[in-house]
Amino acid sequence: MASSSSSSSSSLLLFLSLLLLLLPYITSSNIITIPISHLPKNPHPDPYQHLSYLANSSLKRARHLKNPQTTPPHINTKTPLFSNSYGGYSIPLSFGTPPQTLPFTMDTGSDLIWFPCSKNYQCINCSTYPNTAKIKSFIPNLSSSSKLLACLNPKCALLHQKFQCPDCKLGSKNCTRGCPLYKIVYGSGTTSGIPLSETLHLPTRRVPDFLVGCSVRSTHQPAVGIAGLGRGPASLPAQLAVKKFSYCLLSRLFDDTNKSSSLVLVGSKDSVKKTKGVSYTPFVKNPEVPNKPFSTYYYVGLRRINVGGRRVNIPYRYLRPDKNGSGGTIVDSGTTFTLMAAEVFERVAGELEKQMKGYKRAEEAETLTTLRPCYDFSGIEKLEFPSVTFHFKGGAEMALPLENYVVRAGGKVLCFTILSDNGPIISSGPSIILGSSQMQNYHVEYDLQNERFGFKQQECN
Repeated sequence: MASSSSSSSSSLLLFLSLLLLLLPYITSSNIITIPISHLPKNPHPDPYQHLSYLANSSLKRARHLKNPQTTPPHINTKTPLFSNSYGGYSIPLSFGTPPQTLPFTMDTGSDLIWFPCSKNYQCINCSTYPNTAKIKSFIPNLSSSSKLLACLNPKCALLHQKFQCPDCKLGSKNCTRGCPLYKIVYGSGTTSGIPLSETLHLPTRRVPDFLVGCSVRSTHQPAVGIAGLGRGPASLPAQLAVKKFSYCLLSRLFDDTNKSSSLVLVGSKDSVKKTKGVSYTPFVKNPEVPNKPFSTYYYVGLRRINVGGRRVNIPYRYLRPDKNGSGGTIVDSGTTFTLMAAEVFERVAGELEKQMKGYKRAEEAETLTTLRPCYDFSGIEKLEFPSVTFHFKGGAEMALPLENYVVRAGGKVLCFTILSDNGPIISSGPSIILGSSQMQNYHVEYDLQNERFGFKQQECN
């Protein structure tokens, strides 16, 4: 970390160590509703370059989900933590006393909740805003409930699960070591900072002693915090002990508007019942692979894919994770476009191309956007694309609306928005990553108590 960042971190640590006040725990409801909206993206005016940016971001994130990179452990300074790149939907969360409200990218592929922190927060090559002056940061010295975590605090173990506090015995009252700093490695950058205990304010509930990351330096990140909704112990659902959460992702047609939908967190066992009209498929058991964060992801049993009503022949090894973590399908709100292993993509795209033989390929659009296939429908009144349907274990079917797998790339050029990872061959990790673009206008449900994933098509606005 740069020396200026280290200096600001030291000052922050000194101040936070003096703040020990916690608010009383209050529970008033088992169901919490939080609005979801698009992040302000300020997309590039050239649609080709904007789509290329979205495609490349999806690829970088997917490659990290498949093969996360780590940093070497360094006692009490930087400890590796696995996470992923960012997506395009945000939720507001309020921390501190009095509350400070900030936007967070909603991410089902990671665990930690962190925010840009302090007036000296550094964000290098970050998206959304051209400079960090416009980034909204959490200011710890304005909160009376900010508190540093001790190394032996159980909350510290949620973040650094394998870290052993040097010179500190379990149960010791004389241990003065603090919880180690974190450094999260992303597909395209990093964020690092200080673990805090803070008060989280929800619409119907106040939660003291909530583990949150106070990031003081980031590179190649969204200019907002990240709210991890993954399966790990530091995630938002885990810390709130919710039994189910659900959301509905707005159509991309509402990018950069004030429209919003909702993230719903359900805490009561009695409230975890089947939702009318929702199709369910059981979650698939996560592979347990040392030094890989596959346990964070939500695996589902995708069994086959139909294009234009025809079944695509996909080898079984791609559809279920093996003991080494290779194969299988995950759902990830932080990946924009769905990504498939090269062999799976070629079979799916090949079937689509076979059924689109009479249409003109838009090769220039394919080069500029990195999406394929693209077609030019100039002079054609009725736009037709073969249907795409995902079939899951248990009989659940997701018949995608056209806008969920095709995007207009300018004029009458349409491109397929499922990607192939045709980069370096990665021998482990999920073969298929279902992204947020394919989930537009779907009610999506993560039933953690009954270990099932549910969905139904509906208007989210």
